[in-house]
Parts: sequence; C-alpha cells; structure tokens
Amino acid sequence: MSRTVIAALFQSLDGIASDPFTFQFDSFDQEMGEWMTTAIDGVDDCLLGRVTYQEWENYWPNHTEGDDAPFADFINATPKHVASSTLTPKDLRWENSSLIDGDLVEFVRDLKAADGGKIAVEGSMSVVRQLIEEGLVDELTLAIHPVMAGSGRSLFAGGATTRLDLREVQRTSKGNLLATYGPRLT
Repeated sequence: MSRTVIAALFQSLDGIASDPFTFQFDSFDQEMGEWMTTAIDGVDDCLLGRVTYQEWENYWPNHTEGDDAPFADFINATPKHVASSTLTPKDLRWENSSLIDGDLVEFVRDLKAADGGKIAVEGSMSVVRQLIEEGLVDELTLAIHPVMAGSGRSLFAGGATTRLDLREVQRTSKGNLLATYGPRLT
C-alpha cells in the first residue's frame, strides 16, 4: 500500500500563499489549531523546499514552549527531506534534516512506496505545485483566510491546469475555510 502525501497551505482570498504571517495573524482560531494538530497526526516524514527550510531552521528549534510547542515538537523531531539545488548537506544544520539527492519526483515516488506513515509537504509552494502536477499529492488543504493580501505569490501561478475534487470544507469561528482537495477521481 502506498503512503499518503499531504500538503496544507495558508492562503488569502485573493490566492496569495506566500508570507502568510503577514495576513493570518488576526484570523487564526482554535479550530485552525485543532486542524493543524489533526493534520500532523501520523506523519512520519516531511518535505520542505529551500525557502521554507531556511525560514524555519532558526525559528522552530527555539519555539518549543507555549502555543507553538506542539508543532515545534513535531517538526523538530520528524525527518525533514529538503529539496534544493543550491544547498549542500553541510548547510542543513537543523536536526533530522537531509538534502534530497537527485530528482524530487523520483524521491517522493520512492518514499511513497516505502513503509511508513503520512508524508507532509510543509509550506514550500513550488514543491507542492510540482508534486500536484505529477499526481503525487493525495490531499491538499487550503486554509483560506478572510483577507485580501494584495500582493505576494500564489500557489498556482504559472502551473499547469490540474483538476482536483473537493473532499471536505470546514468553516471556522473567525471565517476561515479549510478546503481539502484530492486528485480528480472521475
């Protein structure tokens, strides 16, 4: 049986997914926290792109208390496979991090075929987009915040046309939508 690849991204109403900390701060609510806790349950491996890795490597190891503790404990302890053509193995100083050697798509196909739990793509819009286009993402959740970000990068800008099926939608108390999609089955 093949392992499941999941991806989740915070996004504004106008489709911006880059730098979510600039627009999500006042709409993050208890339901989103519960969703994040549920999403990481059963994850054995994480995939990160270079940008996300470099943003997170100095943050999460230092935020192991308070509200951040559950995710910090998870992300610090979980094996992190980093997709980058510019980083070297010695650039990866965050515990449990390794550089993907070779082609990302082949690496993920091999990882899916191996034994284990879920594989989560954390942040990393270009990695998510590439894996969706290759049919390797089994579940994509967009946490859509009720805000227009105005500028930034979109998950789908410049990508190929890809059809997905809506699997589930949840509305949170602060008006966020947690929309979960999967590959089109028909």
